[in-house]
Amino acid sequence: MTTLKQLSHREERFTGGHRLCAGCGAAIVARQVLLAADGPVVVGTATGCLEVATTLYPYTSWKVPWIHNAFENVAATISGVETAYRVFKEKGKIDKEFHFIAFGGDGGTYDIGLQALSGALERGHKMLYICYDNQAYMNTGIQRSGATPKGASTTTAPAGKVIPGKLQRRKDLTAIVAAHHIPYVAQAAPHNFMDLTRKVEKALAADGPSFINVLAPCHRGWRHAPEDTLKVTRIATNTSFWPLYEIIDGEWKLNYKPRKKLPIEEWLKFQGRYDHLFKDGGHPELVAEIQADIDRDWEDLLIRCGELPPRERRDEEEKKK
Repeated sequence: MTTLKQLSHREERFTGGHRLCAGCGAAIVARQVLLAADGPVVVGTATGCLEVATTLYPYTSWKVPWIHNAFENVAATISGVETAYRVFKEKGKIDKEFHFIAFGGDGGTYDIGLQALSGALERGHKMLYICYDNQAYMNTGIQRSGATPKGASTTTAPAGKVIPGKLQRRKDLTAIVAAHHIPYVAQAAPHNFMDLTRKVEKALAADGPSFINVLAPCHRGWRHAPEDTLKVTRIATNTSFWPLYEIIDGEWKLNYKPRKKLPIEEWLKFQGRYDHLFKDGGHPELVAEIQADIDRDWEDLLIRCGELPPRERRDEEEKKK
């Protein structure tokens, strides 16, 4: 695996000077991913913040071959490029080894681009899909998406007298992707950059499609200070809101286990999009629901990763006592 010293000597292939907000999680993720991806790379980016703010004509922040796609089809585009590459390689017209990476936000991945992503995974293209998950349609005005967590206030699910923010739970996209039985799937967060680096390297080395879901805070939508982007992702992992794990050829592996799991209030209170849950009496019943959801998901993950025995076995052991 690449060391920090080795990373520091690599060329920056996602450059500064772009128009993304200071403290943008997507920019941090893109930079880390391209540092980890050694060798020739072709990148596609779905319409969204990462595309709009990095390629204002005649400027670009991408020092690699780069393709702009529609909102919904980055997986289809890169799968087509990967197919053309294989054909040219078989004909002897290309002798270099290339990597193919698609970037999409949660709107373009969880929702509008899910069909294209599913098709690319099922067909088995050797490509890495990175979802930079900022949990709403941030580029078009902070509308709720399938990735928006329960209780978060957005412009299309605003907290008020009628509803306390979004009423539904977010999709478990990482598990949905894992159900395609591809070689490599993972969740990561930019504060743990060496974990993300290792996962990108494993994903690009996989014999087939790979996918990494990376938490990418948007301080405009989440309403936290720009300088706290990495702090908020650290809290996300320590509350188990965003666990770090990987699935290699169907085997689930936990990458990080908090020494002391923090209550979900630590995550919620750090962001203005949840202020309504605590002000003027708030919604303690909804906070309790969110905590229960997190606890259940964390337990399920521990079971899948072999960190806990199945509930049935534990129930039997309790009965024997």
